[in-house]
Amino acid sequence: MKKTITFISKIVVGLIIAILLLLAVVFLVHIVCSKMEQGKLETYGQSVTVDGKKMNVLIQGEGEETVVLLPGYGTAAPALDFQLLVDELSPFYKVVVIEPFGYGLSALTEKERSTENIVSEIHEALQRLQIERYILMGHSISGLYGLDYVNKYPNEVSAFVGLDSSVPTISERKIEPSVLTTLKLLKKSGLARLQVKLSDDPYVELPYDEKTKEQLKILKHKNMYNLSQLNEAEMMYANFKAAESLIFPKNLPVILFIQEKHPVTDRWIPEHKKQIANSVHGKVMTFEGNHFLYRTKAKEIVEDFREFMKEIK
Repeated sequence: MKKTITFISKIVVGLIIAILLLLAVVFLVHIVCSKMEQGKLETYGQSVTVDGKKMNVLIQGEGEETVVLLPGYGTAAPALDFQLLVDELSPFYKVVVIEPFGYGLSALTEKERSTENIVSEIHEALQRLQIERYILMGHSISGLYGLDYVNKYPNEVSAFVGLDSSVPTISERKIEPSVLTTLKLLKKSGLARLQVKLSDDPYVELPYDEKTKEQLKILKHKNMYNLSQLNEAEMMYANFKAAESLIFPKNLPVILFIQEKHPVTDRWIPEHKKQIANSVHGKVMTFEGNHFLYRTKAKEIVEDFREFMKEIK
């Protein structure tokens, strides 16, 4: 009996040592890779001063009308991630991609990631760029921020385009503080890097050039679970609740491009149709694909969007 206990104890101690060694290796690899990636990171776009900090934006195209692109939650580098869509839009429009604080090359912020603050910062960025009239195009959670935005600045936004955009009636779950603490630990320990390494690369089969794919990966490691994005996740439930009473202005043209088969809820299409039920110019269009429709259906989205804008004029 004593020998058995001793044998089991040795195994347990050995496992603990092995786990600690693995964690130490993961941490060291994370530190080394982070420093190496800093040297490989290339700048793009331009920065504007918003609330005393640098916010990065990308501007492409010289069209008479302007399209402002807003990213979904957690997008590592919006300006690079939206590139396929930007390339389709820019022959016809001036395209402005906003990288909110904590995204892409923009600075971090300690200011609460409430819808009110996020919308105010986006508006300030556009004011700094002297962009006074524009079409707002938002992916995922930016559908929620965009809904607030078009109600606050109705004289500036000429149309809203949703890219599988969130709706207030299909709310995200409240995230507990313990989950956020765990994510912070994953970031600091380097386990988040390991998580990315073991996960499927969403860009591997898409027509981004290799240089862009490399930069997207670098910025994924840099921005994943940063403090600004974690605070945004913490605020998400409250932001959804605050938007429940909001509707699109009746006379604002709204077109929503959404996935045909949502993997979780069968309310996706009906709830989007409800959003444009009272719109004078409202339309919902579905595509086969996942949540990131603009990566695979950029050409179709732009063609349908341009046709919609012609119809309402």
